[in-house]
Amino acid sequence: MKIGVPREIKNNEYRVGLVPSSVRELTHHGHEVFIQSTAGYGIGVDDSEYEAVGARILPNAELVFDRAEMIVKVKEPQAVERAMLKEHHILFTYLHLAPDAPQTQDLVNSGACCIAYETVTDDDGQLPLLAPMSEVAGRLSIQAGAWCLEKARGGSGVLLGGVPGVEPANVVIIGGGTVGFNACQMAVGLGANVAVLDRSAKVMRFLDATFASRIETVFSNADAIDRHIGTADLVIGGVLIPGASAPKLVTREHLGMMRKGSVLVDVAIDQGGCFETSKATTHAEPTYIVDDIVHYCVANMPGAVPRTSTFALNNATLPFTLALADKGATQAMLDDPHLLAGLNVHRGKVTYKDVADGLGYDYVPARQALTS
Repeated sequence: MKIGVPREIKNNEYRVGLVPSSVRELTHHGHEVFIQSTAGYGIGVDDSEYEAVGARILPNAELVFDRAEMIVKVKEPQAVERAMLKEHHILFTYLHLAPDAPQTQDLVNSGACCIAYETVTDDDGQLPLLAPMSEVAGRLSIQAGAWCLEKARGGSGVLLGGVPGVEPANVVIIGGGTVGFNACQMAVGLGANVAVLDRSAKVMRFLDATFASRIETVFSNADAIDRHIGTADLVIGGVLIPGASAPKLVTREHLGMMRKGSVLVDVAIDQGGCFETSKATTHAEPTYIVDDIVHYCVANMPGAVPRTSTFALNNATLPFTLALADKGATQAMLDDPHLLAGLNVHRGKVTYKDVADGLGYDYVPARQALTS
């Protein structure tokens, strides 16, 4: 199969779809790989390193799309990239379609086979291709929150860990999954007071066993959110409903309960955000203020640490990329129900139910779309 990797063009996005070791595996399997020139520069990888493992370097994205059967990316295709997608293409990348009607419409119109990293599953019912970026984003959320709390950024001027004789900051993490667990690790490590809100008894038991008396676990409901928002210096939103828009758990009214200069970090912004006042921002302009509360809602947080993020992502995606290339997309997905769960759009049909329901499309089950 001919596999193309264009340079990412989203604001301040430096990750790349394939690292040289992944290219080596693909070429060893007999596939051709086309890399857009300088695609790896953001992670410190030169074109020559790709050429050394068998890739061909092309000067622009247009040629990559023209030559390739499968496009491997990191972030959702931007409008100019979507215009280059054709019916014969397989697109393998993060999509996050539920809050993005224009992208969904363009992918439907393209006729391409579009597989989303974030809805591929595993035997444990987890999301193995979302997990590494959730780990990165969870850890970054505390770094970003600490930065936003600095007075120069509009924050209240609170140090997360405090100092002897001065109490540390109160960190509230909504959602105890992969994002929440990793945020918790960082916040505890910095010495903050940490409360994690979740609705799963299993998750809360795991967090309690891991962190013991260093954190407070709280069953998440409207009353618990009201109580903890009022004392929070930093709130991390890490709630995920796979493939669907995130629920709005913190409202505009809640902002009035918070101390001036407190911070909201919305890690769920790729899926529309879990704060009512959230809107997607970029690394170039990461924050804005609503009712004296600092909002950090960068839609590609792991892009801030692209080398770590890219290698972590490739560790997870490579087996699926190889399967798609070795077998072809249709057979690979029919053979693997977990990869099949990643199919969101196929030949003009929306094949992921939450996306179809949320955006008003007729839903066609993925297996039916592949075999019809």
